[in-house]
Amino acid sequence: MSLIIALDFSDLEPCKKILEALRGLVKIYKVGSELFTAHGWQAVELVHKYEGKVFLDLKLHDIPTTVAKTSRVIAERGVFMFNVHALGGLAMMQEARRAVSEASQKGSKPLLVAVTILTSLEEKSLSDELGIARSLQDEVVFLASLAQQAGLDGVVCSPEEAETLRRKLGSDFILVTPGIRSPKDRPDDQRRTSPQRKPSGGGRIILLWGGQLQLLRIPGGLPARSCNPSCNSL
Repeated sequence: MSLIIALDFSDLEPCKKILEALRGLVKIYKVGSELFTAHGWQAVELVHKYEGKVFLDLKLHDIPTTVAKTSRVIAERGVFMFNVHALGGLAMMQEARRAVSEASQKGSKPLLVAVTILTSLEEKSLSDELGIARSLQDEVVFLASLAQQAGLDGVVCSPEEAETLRRKLGSDFILVTPGIRSPKDRPDDQRRTSPQRKPSGGGRIILLWGGQLQLLRIPGGLPARSCNPSCNSL
């Protein structure tokens, strides 16, 4: 099991504080659309400066050619992992996989994972807003299976679906599980969440910790207590 800390800020200063406080405890940090839009590759380079690895969470979702070209650029910049939207379809994911494989011949090969259904969505949202007839869990399983067929390394799913996906897709398929929250965290727009614990199911699981990161009372803060050698296995 590994742990990712989300750098969900538009300013680099709080990122620096977190990176400094968790140096040696956490290896992987999420750079999402807010931070990347504000600072671009400077945010990625900052994490690398503190000897961290980057999960670039941009959720690529476009026509296959565009996603392939973007994936190639990302792969050449030395990130640890990035993602695409499984709803972009099989061809889009296959093209992203191909681009990463080609780029990796020149250097490092990032992990490529697909977002299934956003954790802000619930059962009713799928049918009433998106017109998806399958149940939420069935849709997550369908999209995750499509990602595996496309040759991706894993998927992003809520903790609620982790056990089912592990059983159906095997122990080597990576599950990135956002929505891990402390009981003290403020509610946000994520609906499918879990307390601070490892999702059941075993295999290669990466916990993505967001929530309140006003906790630089490290090592007393929850993420620091979560970090043991097994949390940095990837």
